[in-house]
Amino acid sequence: MVQLRLGDTVPDFTQASSMGDISFHEWAGDSWVVLFSHPADYTPVCTTELGEVAKLKSEFDKRNVKVIALSVDDTDSHQGWINDINETQTTNVNYPILADSDKKVSDLYDMIHPNANAKVTVRTVFVIDPQKKLRLTLTYPPSTGRNFDEVLRVIDSLQLTDNYQVATPANWEEGEDVVVAPTIPTEEAKQKFPKGVTEIKPYLRMTPQPDK
Repeated sequence: MVQLRLGDTVPDFTQASSMGDISFHEWAGDSWVVLFSHPADYTPVCTTELGEVAKLKSEFDKRNVKVIALSVDDTDSHQGWINDINETQTTNVNYPILADSDKKVSDLYDMIHPNANAKVTVRTVFVIDPQKKLRLTLTYPPSTGRNFDEVLRVIDSLQLTDNYQVATPANWEEGEDVVVAPTIPTEEAKQKFPKGVTEIKPYLRMTPQPDK
């Protein structure tokens, strides 16, 4: 079993989904991807999660992010579950759900944690960049629903910090001040960030978000 680590190229696969067969790398194209896994169809917490992601689809689209779910049940089961999600969450599931009944993708992405439950996938979020590199993993227990505002916040941070020599501080939200990368001397930072650099400590310098 290969454990995926940040910066690794994620494995490619071809698998059935609620929207037909998907060849993952080809489907992803030059987009970012959020792949999120579920223990099984017709599970209550996951029903709310898939509905929430459907409602946030326009937010993911704005960030050039494709979303794709995974559950270990088959496509017929997925279709019935999607009807329930649409009805109970007042939405329309508008992205594919992989059917991983053979657990091929679950094994590739190490989604089965035997000490938690050997029979089902854990509830993990993978954020993957356009180069197919793994940039974030979040793994939740079955009893705790995921916070997809946090997933969007992390993607905002990743996309910003990929393009500028900055990092984002605790609880950062889009539009707030960011941290100047410690590798840049303060005088150089003042030239690089014309909106201003505030030196709190020599290693802690803040600047307004540079792309705003």
